[in-house]
Formats: sequence, C-alpha cells, structure tokens
Amino acid sequence: MSTSYAEPVLAWYARNARDLPWRAPDATPWAVLVSEIMLQQTPVARVLPEYLSWMARWPTPAALAASPTGEAIRQWGRLGYPRRALRLHETATILVAQHGGKVPADLDALRALPGIGSYTAAAVASFAFGQRQAVLDTNVRRVLARLVAGRPWPGTASSASVAERRLAESLLPAEPALAARWSVAVMELGALVCTAASPRCPVATDCAWLAAGRPVPPGGAAQRRTQKYDGTDRQCRGRLLAMLRAAGGPVRRADFDAAWPARAQLDRALDGLVADGLVDPLPDGRFALPGSEAQTA
Repeated sequence: MSTSYAEPVLAWYARNARDLPWRAPDATPWAVLVSEIMLQQTPVARVLPEYLSWMARWPTPAALAASPTGEAIRQWGRLGYPRRALRLHETATILVAQHGGKVPADLDALRALPGIGSYTAAAVASFAFGQRQAVLDTNVRRVLARLVAGRPWPGTASSASVAERRLAESLLPAEPALAARWSVAVMELGALVCTAASPRCPVATDCAWLAAGRPVPPGGAAQRRTQKYDGTDRQCRGRLLAMLRAAGGPVRRADFDAAWPARAQLDRALDGLVADGLVDPLPDGRFALPGSEAQTA
C-alpha cells in the first residue's frame, strides 16, 4: 500500500476520530453489528441515543431473541426503516439457534444473516474481528474516487462496482489489524472532511481529483434528489407505527382513521405494514405490534 496515502490518513484518524461506543476497545461483535444496521441510511447523531438505549436493554443476541418481536419495533423508535428492527430480531434468533448466541466471524455466515449484504458483512468482519476486508460505503467510495481515480464521486450505482472493489482491496495494508484501521479511517475521512459538499483532506497533495482542478463530468455537478416526506406513504406508515408504539395495547381502526385524513392512503400504508410483518391484525379488528403480549388485552 502506498504510504503517501496510509500515513497521513491514519495520522489524521488518530487525531480526529469520533469517540463512538461501537468503536470502543471492549465493543462486542454484537455491538458492532447493531451499529451497522442502525447506521444504514441514518446519520450518527440520530443513531447514537437509540443505539445506547438498545444495547442497554439487549446487550446480547440472546437478550433480544427472548423478547417479543414487537418490542424490537417499539424500541426502534423514530430511526426510520423499521424493517431493520425486524431483521435484527430475526438475526438474534438465528444467532442463538445456530451460532451459540455469538456473531460469526466468517464472511459467508455473516452474509447469510437477514438484512446483511456485502457491505455490512465486510464491516462487521473488519471492525469486530480485525479482518482484512474492503469496506465500501458511500463515503469510502467517494474518497477513493477522488483520491485515486480523480473523479468527484463514484458511479451512480448504489453498490460498489467490481473495479471499485478491486481498487479498495489493492489499497488495504497487508496486516489485517492495520487494514481494519485503514478502513474505518477512510470511512471517517469521507464522513467528516472529504464530504460531498465541501471537501477538505489531509492527503490533498496526493489527491488526483484536486490535482486535476476538481473537474466535473460533462453536464456539470450531480444534483442530489431530495425526497419529500410530508404526505407520503412513508410518513403515514411512521405515524401508524408511532401510535402502536405509544399505545399500551392494541389500537382500533377508528383511532388510525382519526390520525390520517386520506382513507385510501391509510389503507395502503396499513396493508403494507401488515405485509411487512410490522403490524399484526387481530381477530377483533384491532391492530398490534407483532408478538406483543398486549395483544390479548
């Protein structure tokens, strides 16, 4: 690996790394896995308090597996994309049944867990077990595109290409522990300084994109699409789940009707929540979080 990249990036990380609980020396593989699931599409500032509450309640896979599924959804709070809570509960159950209640270090075994793709499997293998794995999230892809390829951002695909993966692998230090530190350092660099909006960089003198004068592709800079939230099905789903989390028991359909004015949209959102396994319809016409002991109330 080129020391022109490694030394300044690792030195910068040593000085500037955020003090996050899932990076602590005593963080368990389960703590790392939970953090990676929570951080999917969610910023650190929103994740941190929810992560601390989650780990205080369920410090091990066995603790979560012993709780009803609905409690995982309730604890998830307002992190968004609540199917992640379902996947975590399902993962905890599998870990107890098949892995002795431990997170496996094997990459293929990690990929076989619910909701864990190539990125999350590599991140857990690297950050929890110190393995030499290329960890390619959006931030890392942007840093490497600028630093080595001289492009302002990676390709438009949501996942890394074969070429990006080969590049990332070629930059990994040979020593697994140092490779793991390099991976988290590059990720932190992309999150804090080599950002999409205002890049600054401790390896600016080696950055191919900066050396080329920050070129943009034909047609100008890429424009980020801002997804609206107000009035969407996603907002409706979130409001229904918030009612269920706050309720002491099942919720009547009439209560849902009073919370959202558009009846057809409410029907669609509620049907989607039931289909996703996030809400259970009860025989008496009420609705509850899945597996909740309060369903019999």
